[in-house]
Amino acid sequence: MLNILNKKQSIIFTIAFIAVFVLDQFVKYLSLNGMRYNGSFMSLVLVFNDGVAFSMFSFLKEYLKYIHLALILLLITYLLIQKKFFKEHFLAFSIMVSAGLSNLLDRFLYGGVVDMFFWHKWFEFAIFNVADVMINISVALILIKEIFFKKKDKNANLT
Repeated sequence: MLNILNKKQSIIFTIAFIAVFVLDQFVKYLSLNGMRYNGSFMSLVLVFNDGVAFSMFSFLKEYLKYIHLALILLLITYLLIQKKFFKEHFLAFSIMVSAGLSNLLDRFLYGGVVDMFFWHKWFEFAIFNVADVMINISVALILIKEIFFKKKDKNANLT
């Protein structure tokens, strides 16, 4: 994948990938070793999510790690085929793949994804982790660039 990028992009991709993976695993390590907090907005608890978002498909517990792996491999294959799209969004995909692999590692090590952040101010939200936040940020980066910056580029080409 990195041979698609220039040297500077490859370095940024690698640093972002490692940073997201290490940060997520570090917070999970702290959570697994007793880090807890009860706040008025958010609490830190330890939950093993053996499903996907909102614990959906938890009945597939034994197969989810392989489905998860297959989805990551499909994403990587897609990015290798869609080189231009990958190059335009390499930072977002670095974050997304790293976070996905971190959650996948949890499935193999613990039988489920280690989650710890529980938002409970005004409404109770699903318990999530750093990788989940990073995946959402990566999707937002892609959408923002595609919606706002692609339109700008197309409009500039029309004049």
